[in-house]
Formats: sequence, structure tokens, C-alpha cells
Amino acid sequence: MTKLKRFIPAVDWLSRYDRGQLSNDLLASIIVTIMLIPQSLAYAMLAGLPPQMGLYASILPLVAYAVFGSSRTLAVGPVAVVSLMTATAVSQVATPGSPEYIAVAILLALLSGLFLIAMGLLRLGFLANLLSHPVISGFISASAILIAISQLKHILGLKVEGQVLSDIVPALLQGLGATSIPTLIIGALSVAFLFWVRSRLQALLLALGIAPHWASMLVKAGPVAAVLVSIGAVAGLQLADQVRIVGAIPQGLPPLTLPPFDAELWGKLLPAAILISVVGFVESVSVAQSLAAKRRQRIDADQELVGLGAANVAAAVTGGYPVTGGFARSVVNYDAGAQTPLAGVFTAVMIAITAVFLTPLFYYLPNAVLAATIIVAVLSLVDLDAIRRIWHYSKQDFAALAGTIVMTLLAGVEAGIVTGVTLSILLFLWHTSQPHMAVVGQVPGTEHFRNIERHQVITSDKVLSIRVDESLYFVNARHLENQIGKRVAGHTALTDVVLMCPAVNMIDASALESLEMIASRLASAGIRLHLSEVKGPVMDRLERSDFFEHFTGQVFLSQYEAMHTLDPEVTERAAKSVRTALKQVV
Repeated sequence: MTKLKRFIPAVDWLSRYDRGQLSNDLLASIIVTIMLIPQSLAYAMLAGLPPQMGLYASILPLVAYAVFGSSRTLAVGPVAVVSLMTATAVSQVATPGSPEYIAVAILLALLSGLFLIAMGLLRLGFLANLLSHPVISGFISASAILIAISQLKHILGLKVEGQVLSDIVPALLQGLGATSIPTLIIGALSVAFLFWVRSRLQALLLALGIAPHWASMLVKAGPVAAVLVSIGAVAGLQLADQVRIVGAIPQGLPPLTLPPFDAELWGKLLPAAILISVVGFVESVSVAQSLAAKRRQRIDADQELVGLGAANVAAAVTGGYPVTGGFARSVVNYDAGAQTPLAGVFTAVMIAITAVFLTPLFYYLPNAVLAATIIVAVLSLVDLDAIRRIWHYSKQDFAALAGTIVMTLLAGVEAGIVTGVTLSILLFLWHTSQPHMAVVGQVPGTEHFRNIERHQVITSDKVLSIRVDESLYFVNARHLENQIGKRVAGHTALTDVVLMCPAVNMIDASALESLEMIASRLASAGIRLHLSEVKGPVMDRLERSDFFEHFTGQVFLSQYEAMHTLDPEVTERAAKSVRTALKQVV
């Protein structure tokens, strides 16, 4: 049973399910459904797919995640960034609007699901750490800007192609003369209304005496109000011939679909599927961990991979497209009181009811309203504060963030994420290739040793103590040789050099050869090399080599022990200076 709970987390929480959880999950599912219906339609449009595919991607995937996912409150379904990445990937191999385009989108969901499941089974969740926070932040912010600008064509009633700013902006400017005024009015009013709902409505409702919980829920239902009012306006004013509308949406449950088995097509889509999987997983697991921490629950990253993979496979076999955990939707699910993943199952049932019985109601829904829903939702993802903080904190991280933003906007989402990861790795290698090294001395009255440039310390003429603040490996091995040679030069009285290693977590083969070279060069000058404060795992690796067969120095447990052994006068002077100071005070 324990092993079954590990692979199917639903077994665990279902065994302890009670009536109180049922009522909370039902309420949360109603609220999430109200939010998810317009989002599903809108994000399908963003992906260049028929609106019903957004509904299909919000039914069986939610059930699959409820069975295999480890988060109690994560809400899975179509999200903006993954929808944009889907459109970018699929449009490279199929014509938007064609049956082939739909088939490729379904295949992309399958590939993403299989890749996620494989990563989960192999316990490779740690690989997502290659995407640093600055890269993810820059990618999401740039993608949000790109999505918002791409949706302006629906607000203006224009037909514009392109996936990057260099294509979209000129086309928008060129087509301004053909703007549809009715479409613009509907779109602009929808954007203004949704921004007002997001920023002002809750305060107004609270002032009217409505409970904070219900006020928050009514704010989340704002897009539904925009959808209903716009449908009524288009139908009542007979504007269907003047504005682009969703039109007929097929009624019924999602069809069983079988993605095409074409080896060449699979090869073309695999890189995009991997990127979509990793980005979706990072976004999803970040949300899941944040919400779980509030309730002192635990998230298993590898099980999350399996859960999200199962959700994507479920999307692929029921006419959907790639899905992941949504930030805003999950927060709403949490705030609404969801206790278990069964809330997602209830949401799936309600979406299925909508797909079977209510789709005719969306016939007159203007595309401009769906675009407004997307614009308002994604602009909240632009994190200007994070950009400012990273700029002040680390220019290295800011370079990775800026590169990600620029490349995402100018070259597309895939180029942006690849650029961000590449820059992060290169900048890390550059940083660690020049590790911080400090000459240290003893702090009077203590056994501590600190940087001579930052503290008042006592040093030795015979012993040079150098602290290395980085692991030693092939990238910085030569730098270590050069720095020690430079610091030893000119010290005629020097007899010993102690390499302080409290921050060294690894010494690879290249660095080991450099240490041997340093010891040999120092020995030829009559100077012995010693090590101090070497960590256990590093010491184990050194002992497995032949390093100590040729090493003439000593390995000291602490730097104080090294100095007390090699130049006891220094340690005595450090202690004496404190005693003298105390006498003067007395």
C-alpha cells in the first residue's frame, strides 16, 4: 500500500476524505470553473486552435493530475505562456487553422506528456534547476508582453500574422487604417472593465459591506461578466457581421484522438516539447510548493513530473493541447478553500457539462473579449519589481534576465529560453573561473581568521594564509596557480603557505594536478604547501588519489591549528594583544 501511495498519491488522500473536505472542494470547483471557462476559450485562441480545444484540455487532464499529482491545490489546464509556446512550435510545421495544425498541437501534448513522465520515473526533476529564477522571471515577463501585443490584432479587428515583435508591430501599424470600430469599442471597453474589476471592484464591494471572501470571489468572476454582457450586446445589436465572433462550438464530450505517428514530425517537435515541458514544470512546481508551504504540506517534484505528464497525455487522447499548473487559477483554488485534488475533478465535470450543453451560448462571443481577458491576465505577469531588484543585486543575473527578455521579444520564446539558460551557464563559468581569494590573518583574542583587507588582524611573515572561496575545478585551476604564484612573489622570509578550504566543496582532476604543480613549484623555492579546514567528502577524494604520496605538507583541522603549529608566535601575539588591552581598560 505504501508503494501504491507513492506512485498514485490519490490513494492516500482519498482514504482520509470526509464530508467537510467535500463541501470545500465543491465550492472551490464552482469558483474555478467560472474562471476557467473564459480562460480556456481565450488560451485556445492564443494557441491558434479552435475554442473547444481549450475546454477539452480542461476536462480529462484535471482528472489525470488529481490521480497522479502530489499537490492538493494546484489547478491544471491551459495557461498563457504554454499556449504561446504551442502556437510558436506548431506554426513552424503546419499552417494555422488547418486540420494538420490541430493534429500537431495534439501530438505536442503527447510528446510533452511522455517526456515529463520519463523525467519523473528517472527522478530527474532536479534538471529544472538549470532554469534560474532571473531567466524564468525574464522569460515570463517578456512572454506576457509578447502575448499582450499579439492580442491587439483582435482588439482592433485586424488579421496579423507573426510570433515576434519585429513581425507583429509593423503589421499592426500598417493595418491601423482597416481597424474595425465596433470591434475596437467592444475590445477597449472589455479591457477597461477587466482592469477596473481587478484593481477597484474589491474595494468597492468591501465598502458596501460584502465579506472579503465573497468580494474576492466576485472579482475573479469578472471575465464571466464581460463574456455574458458582450454576447448579449452582439446578439441584441446584431453586430455579428461587423465583429469577429467565436461562432459555432461543437457540442459534446471530448473525442478520443490518436496523435499522428510520424517519426520525422516527432523529431521536429521534440525540442519544442522539451522546452514546453520544462517551462511548464518549473512554473507549476513553483506555484505548488508556495501553496503547499502555507499548509505545511509536501510536494514531490518527481511525482509532479508524473502528474503533469499524465495530464498532458490525457489532453492528447481527448483532443486537447499542452497544459500545466496555472498560477492565478491555483491561487483562486487555494483561496476558495480547496482541500484535495478532487476539486479539480469536480471542475472537470462542470467543464464537461459546459461542453455538452452550454457551448451554443458562446456563439456570439466576440474574439475581442477573449483577447481582453488574455491581455489583462498576462500583464499581471510582468514583474518590473523583480527586474529592478535583480539589477541592484547582481549584474550577472541581470545580464541573463535581460538577454532572455530581448531574445524572447525579438526572436521568439524558444530562442529566449535557450539564450537565458546559455547565458546563465556561461556567466556562472566566468564567475567561478575567477574565484575570490583572500589573504587572512588572526583576529586578536579569537581563533578566527579573516580577510586582511576587511579586518584588523595579526599576520605572520613566515606563513602566508590564503582562503579560497570557491570549489576548485578545471575552469579555475589555472587561476589558482597564477594567484598563489603572484601572492608568494617577493616574500623572501616565507617558509609556508596554507591553503584554507572551508568553501571548497569539490576538487576535480584538473584542480588536483594544479595543486600538485603548486606544491612542486613552492618546494623548489623552499616553501611548503599545507591545507586546512578541508571538508570530509573532499578529503575522501584526495585520499583515493596518490596526492598524499607526494605531498610534503600537512592537512590541519583548523586554520588556528595550522598557525599555532607553523608560527606559534603569531597566535601568542594575538592572545597577548587582547590581554594588554584588557589591562589598559582596568
